[in-house]
Amino acid sequence: MKVTVDAVEVEVEEGTTMLEAARAAGRYVPTLCFDERMAPFGACRVCMVGVEGNDAPLASCTTPCSDGQQIHTDDETARRIATATVELVLSELPAEPEEHTELAEVARALEVGEPRWQGVQHEPKHDARHPYLAFQHELCISCGRCVRACDEVQGAFALTATGRGFHSNVTAGLDSGFTDSTCVTCGACADTCPTDAITEHLLLDLVGDPAKDGGPQ
Repeated sequence: MKVTVDAVEVEVEEGTTMLEAARAAGRYVPTLCFDERMAPFGACRVCMVGVEGNDAPLASCTTPCSDGQQIHTDDETARRIATATVELVLSELPAEPEEHTELAEVARALEVGEPRWQGVQHEPKHDARHPYLAFQHELCISCGRCVRACDEVQGAFALTATGRGFHSNVTAGLDSGFTDSTCVTCGACADTCPTDAITEHLLLDLVGDPAKDGGPQ
């Protein structure tokens, strides 16, 4: 079947999502909770696009195409939703995301600057007990990618989402850290993390970090 993305016609197979169609048409759609190695989640609402005939934007990562569909990645309402979402995410972080992270890339693409809303921010809380991985809890945006990577890609089921709203985060094991969990040190969680909340020790400057020699701080 054929769909049109920003005036570019592409032929796609049945079951293709609008995000896949947009990428096939060479159009950029920002995402935060999406990783092509895992099943679409549709939680972050950053990948919203406009669709001809629909009153409201749709999440492109979970919505399949239909024949003759006209998709608009530059839809004004969709962009406003995505921009506001990213602004809210950034407003909770104690520092700007590192330039190399996906979150920073998405913020640049949406031209998000200083968040308009200044609310409560997460306090630094680091866990460096794992021999290879460091967990900077304050950078977690609850996208769920690390949990799903651990479950779907590796099958280790070592990570669990905890809390609700502002207090939501991720924990390993029974909140006892990676070393006491079923973690197999595959690094899938760090590889998919869009903020460096989970990353390798070697990629961090842990000199002077109070978590370097102990548990969560």
